[in-house]
Amino acid sequence: SGKGTQCDRIVRDFGYEHLSTGDLLREEVKKGGELGDKLSAIMSEGKLVSSELLVQLLKKVMHDRGWEKKKFLIDGFPRNQENIDQWNKQIGDSAYLNFVLVMDVSEEVMRERLLKRGQESGRADDNEATIVKRFETFTKESVPVIKVYEKKNKVKKIDSSKTVDEVYEEVKKAFS
Repeated sequence: SGKGTQCDRIVRDFGYEHLSTGDLLREEVKKGGELGDKLSAIMSEGKLVSSELLVQLLKKVMHDRGWEKKKFLIDGFPRNQENIDQWNKQIGDSAYLNFVLVMDVSEEVMRERLLKRGQESGRADDNEATIVKRFETFTKESVPVIKVYEKKNKVKKIDSSKTVDEVYEEVKKAFS
């Protein structure tokens, strides 16, 4: 069961505002222009957008959507140590991190799901070559981030290889 599906349910049942870093970045790419073109080139290589730009974008969107009154579910963030450092620099203690939800699944299952999504949605970054690069990036950049938050007792892992409903039962426990 994918992140997007689970995020939709979390928003519905727990009152969070969902911010998908990927969606926010793709919206910026669609707008075009200098920033959009720069982001497009980075993303098509399977690489990560600069943390400074990403946190600026998140901060802007959070303020625009009512920072003071909302709980935010930030999907796809942080993905590396630089993300954490920029978050701490730009936002710091002005936002409270409840926990990091890790949707855990094997590379093989993830690959199958991404290729299927690419066929159904036409997303250019859901192709074999980019997926391989994304796995490499995840192992090198994101796994150490998970370890940072594990040391702080802030990680809740969910086995997301199960059905959508089975995964959501576990997700609900994490949010309760």
